[in-house]
Amino acid sequence: MEKEITAFISYLHNVKKTSNNTEMSYKRDLEKMQNFISQEGISQVGDVTAETLCAYIQYLEANHFAAATVSRNVASLKAFYHFLMQEGMVTKDVTEKLKAPKIEKKIPEILTPEEVVRLLEQPCGDSPKEIRDKAMLELLYATGIRVTELITLKVSDVNLPMSYLICRDASKERVIPFGAAAKSALERYLDGVRLSMIEDKKSEILFANCSGLPMSRQGFWKLIKYYARKADIKADITPHTLRHSFAAHLVENGADLRSVQEMLGHSDISTTQIYANLHHSHIREVYAKAHPRG
Repeated sequence: MEKEITAFISYLHNVKKTSNNTEMSYKRDLEKMQNFISQEGISQVGDVTAETLCAYIQYLEANHFAAATVSRNVASLKAFYHFLMQEGMVTKDVTEKLKAPKIEKKIPEILTPEEVVRLLEQPCGDSPKEIRDKAMLELLYATGIRVTELITLKVSDVNLPMSYLICRDASKERVIPFGAAAKSALERYLDGVRLSMIEDKKSEILFANCSGLPMSRQGFWKLIKYYARKADIKADITPHTLRHSFAAHLVENGADLRSVQEMLGHSDISTTQIYANLHHSHIREVYAKAHPRG
């Protein structure tokens, strides 16, 4: 089965133009399944049955994998078998009746506007690192982009005079405006600081780490945790918390969902709808506390 998995990952990379993170996720899921069925004495993809895959999903659930993880594994298997059918490598899609568990949608962690201000005020020194950190945090909250999108931004993706950036993924690009605070922080960073930090002076990468190389997800994760502690924020925040806060604060201040959807890059507006639900919950909470007969 190894050669079929390799062919599938190659297809994702060359034809579907998926991200490296997506490809690695599919590969991990499929290799986990391959390991399970090999222990059942199955090595050929044509020998896998619907019952085999049902047993695999039951194995994941019995070992207390999160519902979201099990659901992602089901999606990986379905995508894999769709490819195998398309390429004529199998004659039957044994994932047809495979069902993902229901996932209870968690309310995302949202910072209050006051907490965001405290967080963004933490890098306030004149060192190149703090100037860079300030620019990264301001830009993340100003645009709501994903951390992977932030750390892979190029200098040419940012239009400072017009205050917008272009965020690209495998299949599309979106234009996202940013405000005066992010613009000021970026101008300060780009005015000599970036070049002093970056190792390869010809590199187009916008943000470098302290070794002069592109910033990693783990590096930025540590950075935001550090400033959250300094800001005395009790919530266990991640880089995605600023993305959620960006969207929730926009909706709370009257932005329409379609515009928020476009800025976030959501393919389905139902994903963006959660921020409207959060807003309505907040309104109900305010009403209950403030109305004399609430």
